[in-house]
Amino acid sequence: MFTDGFLGKRIKEETVDDVLDDLEIVLLQSDVALPVIERMRRDLRKELAGRKLRMGVEAEEAIRLGLEHSVRGILTRPSVDLAAAIRAKPEKPYVVLFVGVNGTGKTTTVAKLAVWLRERGFSSVIAAGDTFRAGAIEQLLVHGERLGIRVVRQQEGSDPAAVAFDAVEHARARSVDVVLVDTAGRQHTNDNLIEEAKKIRRVVAPSLTLFVGDALSGNDVTEQARMFDAAIGIDGLVLTKLDADAKGGAALSTTFVTKKPILFVGLGQGYSDLKPFDVEWMVRRLFAEGTAA
Repeated sequence: MFTDGFLGKRIKEETVDDVLDDLEIVLLQSDVALPVIERMRRDLRKELAGRKLRMGVEAEEAIRLGLEHSVRGILTRPSVDLAAAIRAKPEKPYVVLFVGVNGTGKTTTVAKLAVWLRERGFSSVIAAGDTFRAGAIEQLLVHGERLGIRVVRQQEGSDPAAVAFDAVEHARARSVDVVLVDTAGRQHTNDNLIEEAKKIRRVVAPSLTLFVGDALSGNDVTEQARMFDAAIGIDGLVLTKLDADAKGGAALSTTFVTKKPILFVGLGQGYSDLKPFDVEWMVRRLFAEGTAA
């Protein structure tokens, strides 16, 4: 849990300010961004205000409950019921655009979401919009072959917006429910690539834009998500490699800073390891002894 070493010892006779200062250090070490820590400090101070607690086990429990309440509030955002949104769209297809930087598992997440959709009765096609890397196109083709899902592609170096447009036209002609548009793992500081992402948005008018980030990258993922949101606008977050993240700071920080909900989390390499995000599951995970499955 991200407060190991803080709640795991008996709290001595200290003022609330001392406790909060200790907490801030622990949270910073757990990759929790400073604005989130400030929010948690305010929440905890409010929770403990006016309470006379015996220092020790009673104080530990009060602080734990206060922190859980604060974390629950940070993680709870108005979300998107993707299956319901797809069913409610009057005209097919429903277009999902994926953005993010290299190495986050974005392309694999596209394939995993295709499986998730199929399990709920939706058909999909994938647009291989990362035309800068032949390897990315080949990776999607392998997924498509394994899953029996059509991958719309052009040659390496082609216009990604044209690939996305072709995929939407293909889906429209064949009444396919969803188009999943992969994009280059662009660095959020690369202006040319950001402009390309904007062009894709203009061409296909996605119903949903998802930022895919690596939970293990700490505060970097928070800054990446913030920059992408400022540049092109995102609707929600997908955090990968959360099964390996014992700290939990990325989930808290990214949703707090962007004010966007976490829609899905990646919990492994298998196609079935993409799960809808559940706030209570995350709270249990963060406050369990060690990490929870």
